[in-house]
Amino acid sequence: MKFMKLGSKPDSFQADGDNIRYVATELATDVVVNVGDVKFYLHKFPLLSKSEHLQKLVASTNDENGDEILIQEIPGGPAAFEICAKFCYGMAVTLNAYNVVAARCAAEYLEMYESVEKGNLVYKIDIFLNSSIFRSWKDSIIILQTTKSLLPWAEELKLVSHCLDSIASKACMDTNMVEWSYTYSRKKLPSENGKDPLWNGVRKPQVVPRDWWVEDLCELQIDLFKRAITTIIKKGRVSSDVIGEALIAYTLRRLPGFSKGIVLGSDVTKHRSLAETIVRLLPAEKGSVPCGFMLRLLRAAILLECEETGRNELMRRIGQQLDEATVADLLIQSPTTKYNVDIVQGLVEKFVAYAQNARSALLVDSDFQENRSPKSAPDASKAVVAKLVEGYLAEIARDPNLPLSKFVHLAETVSGFGRPSHDGLYRAIDMYLKEHPGMSKSERKRICRLMDCRRLSADACVHAVQNERLPLRVVVQVLFSEQARQAASGVDTPELPGSSRSTTNTEEDWDAVPTAEDIKALKGELATLRVGRSGSDRNLNEKVAASKMKGVVMSKIFSKLWSSKERNGEISSSDTSGSATA
Repeated sequence: MKFMKLGSKPDSFQADGDNIRYVATELATDVVVNVGDVKFYLHKFPLLSKSEHLQKLVASTNDENGDEILIQEIPGGPAAFEICAKFCYGMAVTLNAYNVVAARCAAEYLEMYESVEKGNLVYKIDIFLNSSIFRSWKDSIIILQTTKSLLPWAEELKLVSHCLDSIASKACMDTNMVEWSYTYSRKKLPSENGKDPLWNGVRKPQVVPRDWWVEDLCELQIDLFKRAITTIIKKGRVSSDVIGEALIAYTLRRLPGFSKGIVLGSDVTKHRSLAETIVRLLPAEKGSVPCGFMLRLLRAAILLECEETGRNELMRRIGQQLDEATVADLLIQSPTTKYNVDIVQGLVEKFVAYAQNARSALLVDSDFQENRSPKSAPDASKAVVAKLVEGYLAEIARDPNLPLSKFVHLAETVSGFGRPSHDGLYRAIDMYLKEHPGMSKSERKRICRLMDCRRLSADACVHAVQNERLPLRVVVQVLFSEQARQAASGVDTPELPGSSRSTTNTEEDWDAVPTAEDIKALKGELATLRVGRSGSDRNLNEKVAASKMKGVVMSKIFSKLWSSKERNGEISSSDTSGSATA
């Protein structure tokens, strides 16, 4: 820490209790200066020789007040005035980063200028600030913190702006020119303790990271931190991702519980202001801040009831990077249901709008379209978001209070996103059916319509045809799609009974589910086909078993349907294409 010593005489200020200060000399004091609730018994000559303001006060005193002067609004209070008074007496006083701003503001108040006396206090402090304090990273941060209690004086004297400029200039320095010892809020590196291992007999050169200054700025209050970051951004020499790291570090330090997705503490107003400020400081460049951090920030903004404009902007930013999110990131609590599905719905809609704009931009920019990587293509991002939404649907499906309309609406938002499999969607639908056993047939039909049976994997098809919760129409669609896939691959499949006939089944028949006895029998067939299979042809045997099982299921279900319809005389004699549709 830099410091400056002024004066050479011994310090002869004495205290009498908490409210009285006096100079221990043989000469009697001839003036009393009241600063706040402290009385200073001093001598006029040394004070008036250096302070124009005190000259004016003494000249304006009348006989009734005697030699008593009242100073109530001096910045820095009694402590700062005492420094100025000691300077007037020529007593030894030490200025450092903790008291120099208060002394400078008090000297300005007392008008201790060069015009009054050469080498006056204002001049000496300005020299100290410009030659030492503002050149030091550590001291610049300390004095910036001290300006908080000295406003508006520190602002009017441009001490705050000089501090900010000093901090920003150092943060923007080439890291090759930075001494790592500049930072003071971190633990020492092994190299600083002389304990780092040798590399080929030589100490490994120390590499200073680009964000070396971030932790130190976290010591600032939010208003000063905001101004420091804004000044750094204006310099234009720090990348947006480093600015993002600074915002993340500050939020984690200053917002209790943030890393756990909650906000602790009773000072809601303070925390709300902090969250809103961080949102406004987010760099405009996409990817400068991870999506997971912005989602936690959104969760905090909701809990703290931050302004709607900031929340909407944050959601727009998240929508641009939604393909980077995880299911856990999206699990935002809600007061009515377990999770806030409306927020996630809004995020997905923001992503859809962004993807549409991105595709339009790519079509216009043909050069970029030819050179872009597959990962950056909108279609690739859509597939990732579709999988993300499927995982999210599977989680929220466990909530017994989740309305079907919200589940369906969210699933429909990504229905047009190309993806190779609907297994994730099937899992989510099955989970919803399991947790909501009281659903009507029309509701089951509605939720199952979200799924394309042709996009289920072989394993999902095996599970689906044994699923007691699925409507009969879905089981039939799964069987038809699997039969078509087996036929396309050259695997023989059992012929469907009555495949050249069409039915006029009622909706009630199609939306019914296979009986427990049917499912049990089908499981038995599957188990029988797999018994005794071992060795190198095990996988082949399981595939054959699955194929036979599907044939058994299709035969069983269609036999049941036809026997029912034949009894009721409802079978049509017209030819069909051999496929059934709901």
